Amino acid sequence: MVEDPKWELALLATVQSFYQRVLSEQLGGELPAPAQLAPDAISHAEDVRGTLGQMQIWIQLLDMAITPAMLRRGVETDDLDPEVAEALLRYFVRQRDDSGSNRDKTDLIATFLFRHPRVAGQWEQHGYGLDGSIPLSPFEIALLEILSESDAPILSESDVQLLREFDPLLDQANRFQDFSSLMDSGIIPRVRQLKNTLGESIYHPGVLATLAPYNAAFGDRFNKLFAAAADEIKDFANQLEELGGSILSTVDGVEVTVEHVTALDREALLKTDYAAALEKFRRVASLKKELERRPPVRRSQRPAGAGGKSGNGAVAVATAPARNYVPAPVTTQALSLEEAKLRRVEESIRVFVRVADPKFRQIVPMRYFNLMLSPAEVEAYTADHLEQSTPRADAARMLIRVVAVTARLTTEMEELKRSRNSPSVWKLHADALVAIVDLARTLAEAVERLGVVAGERPDTKSSNEDLRTSLEKLRQRTAEARTLISES
Repeated sequence: MVEDPKWELALLATVQSFYQRVLSEQLGGELPAPAQLAPDAISHAEDVRGTLGQMQIWIQLLDMAITPAMLRRGVETDDLDPEVAEALLRYFVRQRDDSGSNRDKTDLIATFLFRHPRVAGQWEQHGYGLDGSIPLSPFEIALLEILSESDAPILSESDVQLLREFDPLLDQANRFQDFSSLMDSGIIPRVRQLKNTLGESIYHPGVLATLAPYNAAFGDRFNKLFAAAADEIKDFANQLEELGGSILSTVDGVEVTVEHVTALDREALLKTDYAAALEKFRRVASLKKELERRPPVRRSQRPAGAGGKSGNGAVAVATAPARNYVPAPVTTQALSLEEAKLRRVEESIRVFVRVADPKFRQIVPMRYFNLMLSPAEVEAYTADHLEQSTPRADAARMLIRVVAVTARLTTEMEELKRSRNSPSVWKLHADALVAIVDLARTLAEAVERLGVVAGERPDTKSSNEDLRTSLEKLRQRTAEARTLISES
């Protein structure tokens, strides 16, 4: 028996209104409610329990018609009232349905509420209780208030152990700088498995308070890496198309062309049903890896009789980079682009060094190689005085930049070697390498001006030696890059 049928009916009426809007948008036309369940009829209903029984059946029908993907599109509208979201959460938790669909909807609504606090920064306030213990998080307290009318399931010790896995998984996800690596990591299926294992416990406020922040943070990271991968593939395709070429790569036995990539709608894909979207995300990651492993070639259109076509009319394929490469002048735009990449490299190295086992953090895994750091370089990346205006801090910041430029040079040299069979791609990496060499020259001059390498500051003698050693490695790598470019 329902303790307060009027309250329950009001709750379901709110859910009904939202569900009707979602389905109407999906169908492209208004979906009317049964006459006895219209807002006016509900407000004047004499037999509240009878009306409630009808409403429960009607809501179950609507619930069956709405997938988690449809619900996500519905809650992502800017005008969704938080009270409606709270009503949806109360409904899902009171249902306590152990189906994957209901758990996904509950998880989704809780994440929406976490992303949209009533007061900006509401969930970021943390403190300690009078007894020195850490209190519940503000978001969990809010969930307890929202779900105060619902019976929470009891958490077992195994549930608590499962929840402890989410923070390490998020730390791991944040270390990835590439969408393909994130997809290959197995984090997504692992989290899916954890949520399924939680079962009915997912309706506990404490569980939702753990899942929602994870979902929000992982979602932001996922969307950022996916957008970068999609843009990179599209830009690559556009550049080849401008040159009259097409992407020649195969993913799952299907040849991917410029037209396929151009039709990629990343915003629509992010809103697709989970199962279908995951498969498409996997294909995007596979395409990106395939392009990195075997960059596509450009089919060059040559006049007949000039060796451009074979006897059967097939178009010849360019297989070697253009000779006598003449570097174009380094532009401000090119330097700005490289500066952005360097900042990302610095941040990725910093994150890895700070979270890795101290025994192994001097070996930073990069895409094509392992970046070996000296003890001084590790110390610079873990320093807590980088914001200070002191000679020591200046030296540490310069050391961090030297390491990042060295890493970028090495990466672009590897990219250049691997793209010899694709002239247009090869030139892109050659131009990038020229820009990095210019940055390396400017960096060496800045170090000299700073007076650190020259040993002009006695109080930074140790830093001088460390920076001199790292700068010498950079100069050697720069010389290798110049040789690689000149031989092209």
